Amino acid sequence: MTAVRSLLYQLLFLPWTLLLALLYLPLLGLASRRFMQRCAAFWLGGALRLQRQILGLDFRLRGMENLPPGAALIAAKHQSAWDTMIFHHLLADPAFVLKKELLSLPFIGWYLKKTGQVPIDRKAGIKALKRMVEGARNAVAEGRQVIIFPEGHRQPPGVAGEYHSGIAMLYAGLNVPLVPVALNSGLFWGRNAFLRRAGTITLEVLPPIPPGLDRKTFMAELERRIETATRALEAEACRHFPHLIGSFPGSPGSPSPVDNSVER
Repeated sequence: MTAVRSLLYQLLFLPWTLLLALLYLPLLGLASRRFMQRCAAFWLGGALRLQRQILGLDFRLRGMENLPPGAALIAAKHQSAWDTMIFHHLLADPAFVLKKELLSLPFIGWYLKKTGQVPIDRKAGIKALKRMVEGARNAVAEGRQVIIFPEGHRQPPGVAGEYHSGIAMLYAGLNVPLVPVALNSGLFWGRNAFLRRAGTITLEVLPPIPPGLDRKTFMAELERRIETATRALEAEACRHFPHLIGSFPGSPGSPSPVDNSVER
């Protein structure tokens, strides 16, 4: 049944996405960035409805009171493609730190440019990081929230990836609240996986990290908060959805648990 639902979702999601991508083309030259962000939220609303009705996959939010109004830096756990979608539901005008290569893609790249995202060229070293900070400064100057996935790549549930130095540069250079976000989306929608499991994804906004910490202390605290909360959300999901038990290293019922300690 999961395979059938996943296939049906793809058969409906892709035409929905292509239809709006074509209908929105005239807006690239006519609409404002904020209006295009609302268009992205409309597209996401349709995708979320398909997820609920076809996949049986819903989500819940916690800790939204920790999300400050106005400009902020949001550092989120990254387990699934779902993570890159949901912030259009949470925020009115998000600015993602993303790979520069995405801007070269047809349709996707055009809309990313229009909505003022923050590209980073990972091959350009420290110069790329400086340009990233400059782009993020421009975004927060407009009162926007900047979203970064500090691990860079999607990680399987139960795994803490390497937290890269770009987040420390943004923390030091933007002078805005830094809000960690934990989630357990990878249990239901795995990295590069065709199958999407039914259930409820939980996204939790954690209390902001105060400014002024030194680099080493900040990085350790950010990783500790996100990974500790993420492990708790993963364990909670396994308690509520027994079909997830044993589905990732370190989960209940897993034959080969791994050490998920964030102390390094």
